[in-house]
Amino acid sequence: MNTELTWLTELAFNQDGLIPAIAQDAQTGVVLMMAWMNAEAVTETVRTGHAVYYSRSRQRLWRKGEESGHIQIIHEIRLDCDADVLLLQVTQQGGIACHTGRAHCFFRRLDHASDQTHWTTVDPVLKDPTDIYTSSKP
Repeated sequence: MNTELTWLTELAFNQDGLIPAIAQDAQTGVVLMMAWMNAEAVTETVRTGHAVYYSRSRQRLWRKGEESGHIQIIHEIRLDCDADVLLLQVTQQGGIACHTGRAHCFFRRLDHASDQTHWTTVDPVLKDPTDIYTSSKP
């Protein structure tokens, strides 16, 4: 391995070669989203200063904002004590991190009453996803 990338060997990737990455707003501390990274995504994120994840559904690198324009600018990357989770402190361009058009992915809250427990949507859609993602690309 390139001696410049020896830091990468300290990451504890899972059996699929992935590590969870939590994106957090660098200014407010709000957790925006969680996604997966492989070694290539981590390396590309460090190289470019923009968040790059590994899409399990697409089976390829996913540059955050490649379709929506809502990129994440990296301020700091932290590694947890077990070396198996990354925390990315970012600036979210456009204020929308979630594909649902919301500011972040954690928009449902578990509400528990004596007779029922259910999920409640507590954060609004800022932009209709159909206005963000189109099937026709230039």
